Parts: sequence; structure tokens; C-alpha cells
Amino acid sequence: MPKLAANLTMLFNEVGFIERFGAAARAGFRGVEFLFPYAFHADQIADQLSLYQLDLVLHNLPAGNWEAGERGIACHPDRVGEFEEGVGEAIRYAKVLGVKQLNCLVGITPKGVSNEKAYSTVVSNLKFASDKLKAASIRLLIEPINTFDIPGFFLSHTRQALDIIKETGSDNLFVQYDIYHMQRMEGELAATIKANLPMIKHVQLADNPGRFEPGTGEINYRYLLAMLDEIGYDGWIGCEYKPKAGTAEGLNWRAAHNV
Repeated sequence: MPKLAANLTMLFNEVGFIERFGAAARAGFRGVEFLFPYAFHADQIADQLSLYQLDLVLHNLPAGNWEAGERGIACHPDRVGEFEEGVGEAIRYAKVLGVKQLNCLVGITPKGVSNEKAYSTVVSNLKFASDKLKAASIRLLIEPINTFDIPGFFLSHTRQALDIIKETGSDNLFVQYDIYHMQRMEGELAATIKANLPMIKHVQLADNPGRFEPGTGEINYRYLLAMLDEIGYDGWIGCEYKPKAGTAEGLNWRAAHNV
């Protein structure tokens, strides 16, 4: 049976962030994920994980000024130093929180920067990050994201992610496969997952259109979740969706999908 992790950035936001850990545990989740921990002291989060016996399965490297619309800086040639500092900060948090893998949002290509320059910057930054994380026994992931929701996002297809990984030469860099984003960009969900399973170390879900919970849109999650089980995917599946009518009602899909 798939292991579901509650995305605390999207779910249980009827209460404050720290209170969401308890809410997730009471709703039956054993794992959680979220965008960033950096606004809180690591011990605050660690205490919640311990109190509710939750695994923190994933968070992101620092991604620039999120409130100003930045979605990562790994493709920004003029911010390599900031990126490298962020890697160090992420490792410090991960060690306290017991996180075994971190995701890098590579960002929106800056104006005036060529695709070639952005590409070489991403490859160099990811090589640096994957080496640093490997030394700390932490896996690095990259996530293709659809360019309808985030126009200009540099990494938007599975094949592109795999090519970047190959270019880095790293054995500590893998794919975070978000079903919602990849349905919007390329479809062929089951075939792509099956073909690239060894490189996919984390999966996230939401339905399309709307990015609501499974069962509200066009994606056949009964088939996909059963398929993931059948092909031996043993990682977590992050529930990164917007509950259509509040978190409580937005969790009912689990029973309907036998998870």
C-alpha cells in the first residue's frame, strides 16, 4: 500500500503551521512534508515530529524570496554564493529533523539570461549540492514543474531532469515526480514512471484541473496508485493538493481509493 505524507504547506492550513503536525497525525498520516522549515527553529519542528511520531520525508532547499515570486535560484548565475549558503543551511536543518532527502526548486529563468547560461548554472549548482548532501548522507532531488502555473520555470519535463542529472555526473541526484505537474506538461504518467522508476525517489499528487484532491478531476488515481504498488515503488507519496472544500472533506478520497 502506498505511504502517504501530508503536505503541511497545503493541508491543515485552518490552523497555524506548528499545529498542523498534530492535525496530520490525528488524520492518520505517519509522514509529513512541506516547502520550507527556515522560518522556525529546527528544534520546534523536531519536537512536533517526536511528539506525534511523524517522519519528515522532504523539504526544499532555500528558494530565494518566495513572497516576491521567486521559485528557486539554482538557475541564477549571479546568485551562486547565495545558493551554496542555502545548501549549508538546508543540511543543518535536515540533520536536526532527520530528513533523508531534500528537493531543489531550480527556479524561473532570469530575464536576460540565455538558456545555455541557465543550464550550465543549474548543472554546476546541482553538482555542488549533490556532493555536499552526499557527504551528509542526504539525497538530492529536482522537480519538473508545469509552466502554466509558473511561467518561465526552467525545469518542466521529465526528460529534461534526467538529462541534467546525467550532465552532473552525480550518483546522488534524482527526480521528484509530481503527477499533477507532469499531467499538465506531458501526460503519459504511468509509462513515464515505469520507465524511470530507479530515478524517481519521491512522488507527489494532486488532480487536474484545479490541483484539488484525487477524484476531483481527470487523473485516474485508482489506477496510478495501484500501479505504483505493483511496480515496487517504495517511497513516500506527498499529498500536495488544495482541498476543494477544506482539509477534512478533502481527505475522504483516501477511503474511496483504498489508501
